Amino acid sequence: MAPGTRRQIDVPVARLYTHTPLNIPVEVVHGRREGPVLLVCGGIHGDEINGVEIVRRLLHVKAIAALRGTLIAVPVVNVFGFLQQIRYLPDRRDLNRCFPGSESGSLGGRIAALFCEQIVDHATHIIDLHTGALHRTNLPQIRARLTPGSETERMAEAFGAPVVLNAELRDGSLRHYAQHRNTPVLTYEAGEALRFDEWAIAPGVSGVLRVMRRLGMLTGTGRRRPAPVEVANGSSWARAPIDGILRPGVRLGARVAKGDLLGRVAGPFGNNVTEVQAVADGIVIGMSRLPLVNEGEALFHIARFDAIHEAETAVASFQSQLTLPPAL
Repeated sequence: MAPGTRRQIDVPVARLYTHTPLNIPVEVVHGRREGPVLLVCGGIHGDEINGVEIVRRLLHVKAIAALRGTLIAVPVVNVFGFLQQIRYLPDRRDLNRCFPGSESGSLGGRIAALFCEQIVDHATHIIDLHTGALHRTNLPQIRARLTPGSETERMAEAFGAPVVLNAELRDGSLRHYAQHRNTPVLTYEAGEALRFDEWAIAPGVSGVLRVMRRLGMLTGTGRRRPAPVEVANGSSWARAPIDGILRPGVRLGARVAKGDLLGRVAGPFGNNVTEVQAVADGIVIGMSRLPLVNEGEALFHIARFDAIHEAETAVASFQSQLTLPPAL
């Protein structure tokens, strides 16, 4: 591509039963000046659609016209799951456990290998957009493997999500593959599957733009400084103690102490009431949205911090600064 151009590309993946071609949609914006190659992708899980909207809005930001470097925007990676409105591939594999894949492997392995060869391997930096799983919602957060002074740490700081989870790499994930290629990568988690959550989308767009400015791809400093960021040193799930109907007692972003009441589970008549208690001091960064629960199901995701008061302040600051523009 010539400098200063942009192009939409369809990367062939497979064919449906009807022999209809199935493609991964890609838009490449090639700046007039050399610079980083940033991949921003969504929909590795087919039911996670907030990332699709983040990519759409990102591509319509006027500042992109003065881009330095290259932006590779992929709104939907798992096109099979997206068409069926499901998380997985038709063979029930999780595409985000298939990287780097194999050209002669399973469907997931073949798609992962194609995506790596055609797109991922050309990127110098990556932002991977996700949401909570079905019937779960996540507070806007960054997940990354952080080392002091690393490019990944600088990207995470620039993004401006209220919580950064210093998360271990999972085998087969895009983040695992990219990190082992020494490609800095962030995973942005926010909102709920199969829903547009404006409070997750708007900060996602702003966060990507802040990272692009930090990388020198865009000029300026943005309209406002990001909220303070706190790094969590771990996380734990509070699980359903019995089968029944959950009545939550806390919201996303709430500060809790170990042993605090998070909710109650009881039968349909309200009998056998059992409390769900916090398993650690921290901030609630994820929770179930489905009241019907089975014993052992993950209900409340709590991030642990060394400085819990500062984390609470960071979340409160983020929520106070959040202004939601009309969706267009």
